Amino acid sequence: MRLPVTAARLRAEFPALTDEDVAAYQEVTGRLIASPGDRGRLLAEVLAAAARAREKETASSPLTEEERLALAYFRALEKTNPEEFRKINRFLDTFM
Repeated sequence: MRLPVTAARLRAEFPALTDEDVAAYQEVTGRLIASPGDRGRLLAEVLAAAARAREKETASSPLTEEERLALAYFRALEKTNPEEFRKINRFLDTFM
């Protein structure tokens, strides 16, 4: 499956991205592209898992693999568009 942006281009444009960030971007974006009819639901699930992971991380609780992936994906997106993700963080904080 071809992703909209290559890993090399992501790293060149956003040098703050870690290997974990890029891998999470590739994995989650691949899932979203593979299921266009379920894209909204899948993205909502990823954001919910990222929110749970943030809570668990704050409480020093262990994360599931899906939560770890979701949190890494969220952090990758945050690094590529910090202003938009400040808004999303404020929105997610209203549910915590």
